[in-house]
Amino acid sequence: MDRDRLAQALLDSFLEELEGHVVSLNRDLLALEQAPARARELIPGLLRTLHSVKGASRAASASLVETACHRLEEVLEPLIHGRAPSPELFELCFATVDALDDAGRRLATRQDLAGSPLESLMPQLERAAQGGPAAPFPPPEPAWAPPKLPKASQPASEAQSSAEPELPAPAVASGEALPVRVSGQKLDALLGRSGELRVAMLRLEGHAEALESLRDDVGGLRETVRGTASETTLRRVELELARVARVLAQDRRALFQSSTGLDDEVRRARMLPFEEGCTGLERAARDVAHGMGRRVRMEIHGGGLDLDRSLLQSLREPLLHLVRNAVAHGLEAPEERARHGKPEEGRVVLSARLRGNRVEVAVEDDGRGLDLEALRERARARGLDVPDEDEEAARLVFLPGLSTAAKVTAVSGRGVGLDVVRAQVEALRGSVEVAFKAGQGTRFTLDVPLTLSTLRVLLVDVGGQVLALASEGVDRLLRLSPSDVREVEGRMSWVTPDALVPLASLAGVLELPAGPPRARPAAVVLSAGTAQAALVVDEVIAEQEVLVRSLGSRVKRARHVAAAAVLPDGRMALLLNPASLVRAAGGRPSTQFFPTPKEQAVRRRVVLADDSPTTRMLEQSILEGAGYDVTACADGAEAWEQLQAGGADALVLDVEMPRMDGFSVTEAVRASPRFGRVPVVLVTSREKPEDKARGLQAGASAYIVKSAFDPTSLLETLRRLL
Repeated sequence: MDRDRLAQALLDSFLEELEGHVVSLNRDLLALEQAPARARELIPGLLRTLHSVKGASRAASASLVETACHRLEEVLEPLIHGRAPSPELFELCFATVDALDDAGRRLATRQDLAGSPLESLMPQLERAAQGGPAAPFPPPEPAWAPPKLPKASQPASEAQSSAEPELPAPAVASGEALPVRVSGQKLDALLGRSGELRVAMLRLEGHAEALESLRDDVGGLRETVRGTASETTLRRVELELARVARVLAQDRRALFQSSTGLDDEVRRARMLPFEEGCTGLERAARDVAHGMGRRVRMEIHGGGLDLDRSLLQSLREPLLHLVRNAVAHGLEAPEERARHGKPEEGRVVLSARLRGNRVEVAVEDDGRGLDLEALRERARARGLDVPDEDEEAARLVFLPGLSTAAKVTAVSGRGVGLDVVRAQVEALRGSVEVAFKAGQGTRFTLDVPLTLSTLRVLLVDVGGQVLALASEGVDRLLRLSPSDVREVEGRMSWVTPDALVPLASLAGVLELPAGPPRARPAAVVLSAGTAQAALVVDEVIAEQEVLVRSLGSRVKRARHVAAAAVLPDGRMALLLNPASLVRAAGGRPSTQFFPTPKEQAVRRRVVLADDSPTTRMLEQSILEGAGYDVTACADGAEAWEQLQAGGADALVLDVEMPRMDGFSVTEAVRASPRFGRVPVVLVTSREKPEDKARGLQAGASAYIVKSAFDPTSLLETLRRLL
């Protein structure tokens, strides 16, 4: 390696190492400031970290960094022997750590350190190192932001915490695994490839089903030419197709196991503890508090919860805003807290916990709570609608440009911050809520998905476009009738026993061409936090697992769109933002959802039976969207009872059901003099040839496998049979 390349490699290594050391210095200085009596315990760690930075900077030829670390060592050493640290000394130490961080960023972009904050601090460091008093610092402007997550990531069991300085790897015994630092960008790329492999796997599954269907068609064709010369040829084709189908099924199972294992391992490698994602927030809270003459203690609950590094990285800015907001707006001055019987030191708590496939992150303080009257007054001054309910009024804090601060500072008064938090969280397909108790504190709760790379979605057709909605945000699917809908103050609502839910056309919200009115239009009920809305769609297509892709840097913000979804067949669908849709639905004018009496057509009755509520709801939605009058049943026995009670034009049945399975219902229908000619369509997960043969022997008119389920095929089958 030539000299220039070696120098650059040493500098790159030093800068990566410096990031972790800056975190360690901030952490230990905060602990020392809060408990000066622990100086004998904490100072040695600070000195070791400074010594490591000094040695690494010497190797990287960063002489100013080396000198600054040496001077800071001389400043801190007397504290071991009982010298009491002054507030000015702490400000000097924190300023030096910030200057080291700034120096690292300058060196990374090949800037000279002449005129840098670190060079400006050198006279004060030298004076303090010689025993002189540290010069008083002005109150800090809290414009500081937490450092990025570490560039290297490992499985949680092996990862080196970003809060610890990177040390030379110790010797290990033969056969013992060596920890390896892996670039976070490489892990991101690996996860993307793993997701693409899963999509290809789903596509392969569809090809396997098509091959099985082709084999069945060849078998049926062979029956029509039985006894001719063509029968032998078709028999050979059928056997070869069966062999290829078996091999493909074996390969598919092996690929599924490998791709699933790879995906799990990559996800584990990307996991970091929640507390690591909070690195630096305590320093941010401290700087805001010192600048406002307040005292704060920050706690982290659930810090050991492992989360995806991309999610932690995306949460850093919202959490920084909320922590600074809690100190600047929530906590009272020490004398005010004392008057109300509170400790002079305020408390800010960050917590994280899992809720199914979602993560709930909260930022809570023990301050004064929200000033609702001030919020309402500012909202009225801007001509906004002001809700009477306190819960709704509290959400005014998320509106852009709305601030109750008396003056503009570095952290408040400009009306930005919480609206940014909401936008950033919703970009993660999440929601943010606020709750408070006057005089006791405020709690902001962020609800975000556990993973950002893959997602189970509900696909809908709107204005001729296929769109995706995250399944976790879908409360239920509806078939609306006129009795379910009310017009209140010029806006449509879906009537529930407990409340009126805003109702709107998704095509109208997205400004897409609306489909014709239907007798029983399909609607999707979405939830975002505590808010709900029902959105009418042209058709519910299916529920699938998709790969999520960013819209890219060229699309900064698309209204109501969160990302792009890669479907199993390779097509793309826009992934919609549920929180944005819920808000937009509440302000839509009245829309005609139902056809006039003249437009009503004669509807055929279908008895549907499936013991899975989700599958039953999906199939019912598809059939009703096509104009069928559907009677949904939870098992075969109920379907048989409904058929006897009211008749039917067709039956759509699952096979595996309690009390009476689909085969038994089919046999009972065929044995009935009254209903023997009613078409029966079996929709089942059983895909073996012997299962299909049994269904056809029982008298089924058609057999559809769920793994290859397509709404179009079901509707086309019924159309043909009827």
